[in-house]
Amino acid sequence: MSQVVECVPNFSEGRNSEIVDALAGVVRSVPGVVLLDETKDPDHHRAVVTFAGRPYAVAEVAYQMARMASQLIDLRNHHGEHPRVGATDVMPFVPIRGVSMQDCVQLARMVGQRIGNELKIPVFLYEQAATRPERKQLEWIRKGGLKGLADRMANDPAWVPDFGPKLLHQTAGATVVGARWPLIAFNVNLKSRDLSVARAIAKVVRQSSGGLPYVKAIGVELKSQQLVQVSMNLTNHEETPLHVVFAAVQREAAARGVEVAGTEIVGLVPEQALMETAQQALCLNQFDGRQVLESRLDRPESREAIGRMAASQPVKEQSPSPEKVGAPDGKMPELQGQTGGSVGAQSAAFAAGLGMMVAKLTRARAIETRLSEIRTRLHELAQADRDAYGRVLQARKLPITHPDRPLQLSSNLLGAIETPLEIVKLSCELIPLLRGLLTQTKPELQPDLKMGLRLADAVIDGCLGMVEENMKVQPNQLLIASIRERFSVAEQMLVDAKSLCYTPPFDSWAQNMLNILKLR
Repeated sequence: MSQVVECVPNFSEGRNSEIVDALAGVVRSVPGVVLLDETKDPDHHRAVVTFAGRPYAVAEVAYQMARMASQLIDLRNHHGEHPRVGATDVMPFVPIRGVSMQDCVQLARMVGQRIGNELKIPVFLYEQAATRPERKQLEWIRKGGLKGLADRMANDPAWVPDFGPKLLHQTAGATVVGARWPLIAFNVNLKSRDLSVARAIAKVVRQSSGGLPYVKAIGVELKSQQLVQVSMNLTNHEETPLHVVFAAVQREAAARGVEVAGTEIVGLVPEQALMETAQQALCLNQFDGRQVLESRLDRPESREAIGRMAASQPVKEQSPSPEKVGAPDGKMPELQGQTGGSVGAQSAAFAAGLGMMVAKLTRARAIETRLSEIRTRLHELAQADRDAYGRVLQARKLPITHPDRPLQLSSNLLGAIETPLEIVKLSCELIPLLRGLLTQTKPELQPDLKMGLRLADAVIDGCLGMVEENMKVQPNQLLIASIRERFSVAEQMLVDAKSLCYTPPFDSWAQNMLNILKLR
């Protein structure tokens, strides 16, 4: 069974679309991860991004998003209705398929440690990943907002962060990272501007005040809509279903002479939760979820039958219109040719393969294992670069006047930048590994390692050139600012790599090889 983990980071930015788009673009740039949803709210001044994929790919995306948020969001200029303690405010990992809660706890701790150590942002672990009872509930960590957390960190030894410095980051605050079961973010808007009404109802329905189990609730003001809202998180919809929560809020509102203006679900919701609500609202008797048409079509035998029909009765392929970006099934068509990044990744993979061969012969098992991991990732990046280039080409086919063209170009170019940067990072890691083998191997194996070193050096140089060119045409300057620092680090890596890649002059080893060939 394939492993799937969901991550639902919440960011303290709900008004600047460029920043939210840049954060979502990080998800699109990493293979093995799919963007499921992104929502932003100007009153809450908050964005929620939902993505899922392979555990370690999800962990990498989560860290990169936190890094970008720390560069683009300044809490000193932030004013919103939703409680918060950080630019990346909360980052939960959720088990979906083939993984346990403990797996998600390990991911949370791994990402939290990296955020704390590398970004210098204090990290608090919560929910299933909490290391202290008083940090299990998110609202306990957020109590008093940034000021309340700062005071506790300064005066209470029990509030030393799990990772990172003991003081809040100047612009990014703190980050809460954890592991939890799926929850539903459910809001009820009220036809009133009286915030005390929403707060009173929230107090009645939330579990912490003696209300409904598995319900967290606060009252907030929606100034742009001239309404107030009961904003809730349902942490166990099976025990406390949506319709029960809605009925309770509606009843309390009516008791105060206020009508419900509408409801909303933020992010994604389990299908079963909606079916339960529909079943209750319609008073359905003996209803079975298998009666849902899409559910029946999604059964394995149905998919197999439909597949056989499609194979036996092919439909004439039509050329896609310029407005349609990507293939109908959501996958990019494979390009016939290669791309620069693809060739670079494959070349670096060859270098890793040469190193693996030598490591195996010299019984350097740890190096062989790491080289194998790098080679596998480089093969994935080769395809990722082809996909990224294909998406850029599709975006450029959109008419100049198309409203989605700038966003499509910006987000797709990000993938064409991020992928070569990761290839550079891995190629730089290859060089000291190969160099280390060079000092302990037999003379007859050294030419293989030197070939690998030269390949890695060329890949770094070439991929940095591609990144530089793609940065020139990236229209989103916020993205460029966040990437430029990493580009400078990569340039320094190239300088260091060239010094490590130095091997004896041509006539001291290559000439010997030519002499051997002449003898043959």
